[in-house]
Amino acid sequence: MTLRLGPFPVDPPVVLAPMAGITNVAFRQLCREQGGGIYVCEMITTVALAVRNPKTEKMIEFAPDENPRSMQLYGVDPEITAKAVRRVVDENLADHIDLNFGCSVKKITSKGGGSAIPWKRRLFGAIVKAAVDAAAPAGIPVTVKMRKGIDDDHLTYVEAGLIAQEAGAKWVALHARTAAQRYSGQADWEAIATLKQALDVPVLGNGDIWEGDDALRMVRETGCDGVVVGRGCLGRPWLFADLQAAFEGRPERVMPNLGEVANVMRRHAELLVQWWGAEREAITDFRKHVAWYLKGFPVGPQLRQAMAMSSSLMELDDLLGKLDFAAPFPEANLGQPRGRTNSPAKVVLPYGWLDDRDSDAVPEDAEHDDSGG
Repeated sequence: MTLRLGPFPVDPPVVLAPMAGITNVAFRQLCREQGGGIYVCEMITTVALAVRNPKTEKMIEFAPDENPRSMQLYGVDPEITAKAVRRVVDENLADHIDLNFGCSVKKITSKGGGSAIPWKRRLFGAIVKAAVDAAAPAGIPVTVKMRKGIDDDHLTYVEAGLIAQEAGAKWVALHARTAAQRYSGQADWEAIATLKQALDVPVLGNGDIWEGDDALRMVRETGCDGVVVGRGCLGRPWLFADLQAAFEGRPERVMPNLGEVANVMRRHAELLVQWWGAEREAITDFRKHVAWYLKGFPVGPQLRQAMAMSSSLMELDDLLGKLDFAAPFPEANLGQPRGRTNSPAKVVLPYGWLDDRDSDAVPEDAEHDDSGG
């Protein structure tokens, strides 16, 4: 059965996870050109959206042909969340709202935000319900993304999933790690299976999907209704072509040679220039992607460094022209982690945060721009 998001069929059942500084208009377009699915913009704070922060106004732009337009919001206050969602409704800013309860960054959790919130079950439920109620007049579906819990001693995912379902969330996506794990170790796919058994709404799995076949294996092993892909597509937007083929039962997988990768890199830079409207800023933005694109290919350190310091399309073109276009795709890299990897760490929480699960007091000073997880 095809996964649905309100009025929108999601076929293949694949979602691009929001990633700070990555999933802007240009990167989403690059990925959309490869395959179908839902492509979510960078995480937006509800406060910034409500007060029309200029930086945020740029981040919430969508391409004319994006459908559905998918926006992820992060907030800690039900009232401000409702205000932000009402703005989305009143100004027709998006067709789907995803709520982030997965961020494990210290400056978020230390204020009681992100992956700390589901521990406060009443506050968590109030935030989800505020978003659902504010979105309802426009028929905008609201979904939830979260982690297993704060750490192995403070797991919340099943209870939080049930609360989100009761509040009206259309699906729940689980990054199958705790906040304490951050991006370390292996994702616990058994937790995805447990959540799927507990809920009636669709459950999406997130964590350690590096190849199209990983997605099929996750669905097979957990029974989940779809997958959320983050780090696996860094420097590999063609992963979405592989995911589409995998879900359609086709065996082919995209393994571009270095010349084809160079063409994708050029396209990515070009799209960034179109979005930024300023070449230098766009190419500076592009630099972070260079190492991901070239991972595993025989490219010398000087050329890599020069490309990661380029500041114009002309300069980038010159450097791309020095690559060995015939170099084959490094198959040894298949199935390997990409992007952020780090060590487990104790989650920093506000003083006394774990003492009372039923307080619905809004954490003070918890709104920040930061990466989702």
